[in-house]
Amino acid sequence: MNSQSCIEILDYNKSVFETLLKNISEEEYLWKPTPEKWCLLEVVCHLYDEEREDFRARIESTLENPDKEWIKIDPPAWVTDRNYMKQNYTSILAKFLEERDKSILWLEGLQNPKWDNAYIHPKVGAVPAIRLLANWVAHDYLHLRQIIRLKYEFLEAHTDEPLDYAGAW
Repeated sequence: MNSQSCIEILDYNKSVFETLLKNISEEEYLWKPTPEKWCLLEVVCHLYDEEREDFRARIESTLENPDKEWIKIDPPAWVTDRNYMKQNYTSILAKFLEERDKSILWLEGLQNPKWDNAYIHPKVGAVPAIRLLANWVAHDYLHLRQIIRLKYEFLEAHTDEPLDYAGAW
């Protein structure tokens, strides 16, 4: 997959996220299938932080200076360190969508980017910028799957009706 295709998918995915995540009740966005699983609020907070501090920042760093060490991130720790459960759902969703717009504008504005520039990661070796871009798309898909699963499990937990007529999950 080429860079332009990835950028177009990231742009399209913004509307998918927005459609799946807007106009949700507090009960639904705070609901967890089990205590150790994330709720929709935590997923949206994670997406917001990743948008700013992981993919866009690391691609920019790799394109500009692949020898420069990446800024350290710790997404699992952010859940508690940044008090995800205390965030305002509507506000954080709007911030994520705004950051995605910024990402798309930035990506579309790149002039002859060197997608083969590679950061040498101490654990995984060479990570070309194009790999980061493709993994950004993959990250979207992983979280879209997670969101849909949470929505299905919420429905399953909050209805007395069997859902087998819809088909096997």
